[in-house]
Amino acid sequence: MKTSVLTRKCAAIGLPMLLIAGTILASSFRTATVNSGIASPNHKDTILIQKSQTSKKIRVKLYPNANHQVLFFSASGQDGKVFQLFLFDIDGKLVKQVNIRNKQTTVLNNIDKGNYLFEVFSDDERIENGQVIVK
Repeated sequence: MKTSVLTRKCAAIGLPMLLIAGTILASSFRTATVNSGIASPNHKDTILIQKSQTSKKIRVKLYPNANHQVLFFSASGQDGKVFQLFLFDIDGKLVKQVNIRNKQTTVLNNIDKGNYLFEVFSDDERIENGQVIVK
């Protein structure tokens, strides 16, 4: 009978400790998430990319950095290819134009908030297009 009493005492002591440990772990997780900039109220911009067309021969990457402050553009396909990225505002005005070679990456920064359309060309052939939203 002593064994069952000790088991009950251990279980009774262990349960609150488990709840306290779980609460501490959960609160530290929330703090880490907020401090990492994911849900921070000081977070400035969000960049969303929606692709409409993709080429099976050429891989185009258009993605924001972790802080959503700049946009990276890279493409890989045949050696020696040159790729052009055209970024248009919603009125059709050319905002940015970037040329890169195969397997290179470039950075597009200072993009104002708004909706944009992009097109990627190589040898006068449209490889990919889509929309970029900066909130």
